[in-house]
This record gives sequence, structure tokens and C-alpha cells, in this order.
Amino acid sequence: MSRSEQIPIIRHIPIDKLNKRIKNLETDTKILNRLYFIKFRYEGESVEQASERVGITKMVGYIWQERWNEESYKGLVPKYAGGRPSKLSDEQKERLKEKLRERNDWTTNGVQDLIYNEFGVTYTLKQVRIILKQFGMHFAKPFSHDYRKPENAKDILKKTGFNQ
Repeated sequence: MSRSEQIPIIRHIPIDKLNKRIKNLETDTKILNRLYFIKFRYEGESVEQASERVGITKMVGYIWQERWNEESYKGLVPKYAGGRPSKLSDEQKERLKEKLRERNDWTTNGVQDLIYNEFGVTYTLKQVRIILKQFGMHFAKPFSHDYRKPENAKDILKKTGFNQ
């Protein structure tokens, strides 16, 4: 049995700003690693030796050296591609989000079908989960609903006194 947390975390900054800071530091450490490689080359080590010291393959070492020779420091900054563009436009994503908020018992398969029926776009279940996470929605096994339960069941229990 797990115990509850005794010391809560204080959220000094929003999660999106925290993620940006983490990403910036990851980029900086990549540049730092590349600068160490260049430093080792300045000190007379071979590409193979310098590569081994920073934990990369010899081929990557040659790529870094070529970038350094052509562009200096700018060549060492990672060049991230934007990735494949989304199949859904921003407007379509907003419409999808509105549709999803109409009900709270969606399954991943149901969302996948909704996207296909509404927008004619096919996504894998994994990508559907990624989209839901981007929307800030959480997915879990929904509670089963008894179709025989009246809409005012709580009021009926209050009147009869069974919930005491």
C-alpha cells in the first residue's frame, strides 16, 4: 500500500514554461558536448579519439567537424526539423475539442472513429492518445452506466433517506 506524499511540490512556474526551460538546457548540453569535441580536436586529438571521449561515433564526429569548419559556432547548434505537419488544421482541432467535451465517456476507438467521420482523417490509436494529451485530456477506462438509473437518482435517495 503506497503512502501519500508528505511534502507537496510547489508549482513556481507553469508546466509549459518548465518544459521550455528543460528543452533549452537539453539544447545547451548538446552544444556543450559538441564544443568539447572541437576543443579536443584543437588539442591535437584525432576525430576518432575526440569522438570516443564525448561518446559519439566517428562518423558523427566528422559531421560536427565539417559543420564547425563551414559555419563555426552556428554549425554546432542543433537544427531541429519541424516534423510532419498535422493532418488536422488548427480550426479542425478546435472543433474536435468541442465535440469531445460534449460527452465524457469517449473511448480511444470512439475518438478515432469521430475524427474519421467528421474530418476524413485516419489516425492510429497511439496518435489519438497523443492528440488527447495535447488537448489536456486524460483517458482512462470509463465507468459503466446503468441505463435503468433515473436521471434524478440522487434526489430520490435524499427523499427516501437511504444515503445516510
